[in-house]
Amino acid sequence: IMLTASQAARSRITLRGSTDIVVEFFEFSINSILYQRGIYPPESFTRVSKYGLTMLVTNDEGLKMYLNKILKQLQDWLLCKTVQKLVVVVSDVDTQDVLERWQFDVQHQKTEKENAGGSDGNTTKMAGPPERTDKEINKDIQAIIRQITASVTFLPLLDCACSFDLLIYTDKDMETPQEWEESDPRFVNNSAEVRLRSFTTSLHKVEA
Repeated sequence: IMLTASQAARSRITLRGSTDIVVEFFEFSINSILYQRGIYPPESFTRVSKYGLTMLVTNDEGLKMYLNKILKQLQDWLLCKTVQKLVVVVSDVDTQDVLERWQFDVQHQKTEKENAGGSDGNTTKMAGPPERTDKEINKDIQAIIRQITASVTFLPLLDCACSFDLLIYTDKDMETPQEWEESDPRFVNNSAEVRLRSFTTSLHKVEA
């Protein structure tokens, strides 16, 4: 039995592998937003190559520790399939007014096994989502990152000192970790919405 190159490239992705892709996407997206919107000074970022692009990631140790802690918890919740969305909230340091809200919706795609139904032994199977190659996934992620980078051309200048918060929406029955706290949605008053691209790994779909 031979496995062709195209079949090998589309080998079935695991939940762990899909989760790692989504968490890494959020890591680079958050860093890109913080840089592009001037939340942290340019000198606190380092250039790296990812997704065929030159990306900027923070070299601020305090921020790196904070993001790593958030992303580790996000990874755990993604593996449990309980994450609904991640939101980056940008607010005015002095007034606490919410200025921007970057929302990423997360959908957990059902596998062929999860689509199987029937309890009397006559199981009807529905095909799961089509497999995607790393190249296809990276191309879609690249498009989203490019849109975030281009946002400075149409979003208003943030001419005040700003801070950011990360909100993670989970299923209601999830227990909140001790170091986390419940939050209101932190909506923007009189807001205008801009839709970005989406990507899917076959097991997760992320819409911005």
